Amino acid sequence: MSQVDTLTIPLASLRQAMQLVVRGFGSRPEEVDAVVDNLLEANLRGHDSHGIGMLPRYADAFREGGLKPNAHVSTVMDGGALLRLDGNAGFGQVIGQEAMALGIARARAQGSCIVALGNAHHLGRIGAWAEQAAAAGLISIHFVNVISRAIVAPHGGSDARFGTNPFCVGVPLPGREPVILDFATSMIAQGKTRVAHNKGEAVPPDCLIDDQGRASTNPRYTVIPPWGALLTFGAHKGYGMALMCELLGGALAAGMTQRDHDSSKRRVLNGMFSVLLDPAAVAERGAFEQEALAFLDWVQASPPREGFGPVCVAGDPERAYRAKRAADGVPVDATTWQEILAAAAALGVDPAQVRAAAGA
Repeated sequence: MSQVDTLTIPLASLRQAMQLVVRGFGSRPEEVDAVVDNLLEANLRGHDSHGIGMLPRYADAFREGGLKPNAHVSTVMDGGALLRLDGNAGFGQVIGQEAMALGIARARAQGSCIVALGNAHHLGRIGAWAEQAAAAGLISIHFVNVISRAIVAPHGGSDARFGTNPFCVGVPLPGREPVILDFATSMIAQGKTRVAHNKGEAVPPDCLIDDQGRASTNPRYTVIPPWGALLTFGAHKGYGMALMCELLGGALAAGMTQRDHDSSKRRVLNGMFSVLLDPAAVAERGAFEQEALAFLDWVQASPPREGFGPVCVAGDPERAYRAKRAADGVPVDATTWQEILAAAAALGVDPAQVRAAAGA
């Protein structure tokens, strides 16, 4: 694998360029802003797998009818502190925000709310929805399934049977940024293998298997056929969590699980089972926050081991990435950039205008 060049594009210029691309979907201005800002936020936080590199996949999904621009969430069942919602295959960047807004309003009024969301197109970085809840002072827990081509093998299995099935928890605390735990239940996210493939880089050992079930570090086996599979993190532990995401986010919330080998569709649908909780409804808020902050101080006071920096908590590395990239610009590998320009052309947007807006 040969490495490819990387462009570094100023944030403001990249935002303007990506707005041109997303307008090609026929999205209304508020949807354009929601999609672009969400994708760029993923890039800023170091999660290029969930950033603007998803736009070519979105364009394919739109052209085949699997993504519905300008769609909004609808309520299927309203049980007060329990909501079942349909995303109507709309942009997940819009559907996720609307679903969380409904759940936040109920949790504030009733102390807690369960939100069962199905049929949303790719919800992106799930941490964004935990951050939205945390900004409202709420704890949130999210189990997510993925309806697309299966990409992850069960523990001990030799082929892919389900998606990367993310899990996320957000905890707001005073005087510091919220604790946001957000990870795929696979060793690495599928999008990270796409990024590695586009850059001509290998992935770390023990992350994936090839089409024969043998260990490999070549990301091509999750990007182009013949298909291999990612492995779950923590062996049977990550596998067990992936199953829970499929059962709760898929079977329960969405009424749909991943159970075929169809690789013909480009759309990515998510189901998400979310629990939103006002900590003041469970305990005296000040006491909870004082104990939580004392614990984090205790943990982060651990002297770092050789080869490590200061002890972090979930969300800290992403905030460090964000500060650097917001100042220095967003790196985009040349292959991904060319794919975005090709997607723009397929959407009826002049690639030259996109390049000019980005200054690339």
